[in-house]
Amino acid sequence: MSTIAFIGLGNMGGPMAANLVKAGHTVIGVDVTEAAIARHVAAGGARAASIAEAVAGADAVVTMLPSGREVSALYLGPQGIVAHAKAGALFIDSSTIDVDTARAVAKAAAEKGFAMLDGPVSGGVGGAAAGTLTFMCGGEDDTFARAKPLLEQMGKTIVHAGGPGNGQAAKICNNMILGITMIATSEAFVLAEKLGLDAQKLFDIAAKSSGQSWSLTTYCPVPGPVPTSPANRDYQPGFTAAMMLKDLKLAQDAARSANAVTPLGAEAASLYGLFAAQGGAQTDFSGIVRFLRGQ
Repeated sequence: MSTIAFIGLGNMGGPMAANLVKAGHTVIGVDVTEAAIARHVAAGGARAASIAEAVAGADAVVTMLPSGREVSALYLGPQGIVAHAKAGALFIDSSTIDVDTARAVAKAAAEKGFAMLDGPVSGGVGGAAAGTLTFMCGGEDDTFARAKPLLEQMGKTIVHAGGPGNGQAAKICNNMILGITMIATSEAFVLAEKLGLDAQKLFDIAAKSSGQSWSLTTYCPVPGPVPTSPANRDYQPGFTAAMMLKDLKLAQDAARSANAVTPLGAEAASLYGLFAAQGGAQTDFSGIVRFLRGQ
């Protein structure tokens, strides 16, 4: 069993850290909110007074943070992880951030002798609690091999996407597909309503035809056809529109950096921006169907 510093104990990080505790590790938690730390301690975790104290004796450091700016500052700042981690510690960043920052931080960590993996996740809060997350990992082969046993205690599907930053690339490309297909699916149901086509009939046909997608068959944006989708609980979020907007913006940043043409990704980012600005930010991202109806 290992000693693990886990920094960022929010909606995702808290359950992930709890699963590492359940696996028998000593997990030293750090967060900006006392409530999150208290939940971690109640779940059997330990606490530290500072980042330096948390990482000083840790075999591995796992981070779950809001943006690339926080990741860069936390790892590379004078009171940060690289400055105070013990020699040979493994770094795993499960934040969803921009590819350029992920690669820059991994390079800086490697120059100081540390192995680092970017491992953003898919699966939401439910997957974090159940330990069934998908990890999309970027890093060297030996780093991935070191990290995989820990990741398997927090997730079900662990995929090595390639070198540093490729985990972030996989995450934002996947979520760009998701954002676009949710809008397309929602538009189809709105059009069906206008044409007098029953939603269940459209679902039954499209689910077995060329219009089939995860957005349709697992996360249908209208009530009825998929009882477990957020549409049946007034769009209470599994994944908020604000989080989708964040990922779509990251995809557009990456597209500009790589000189890639992504017109549908750009339009999806614009539509989710409008939806969020009109009060939809904290509803489930599938609730964009309401925006498309003009509600």
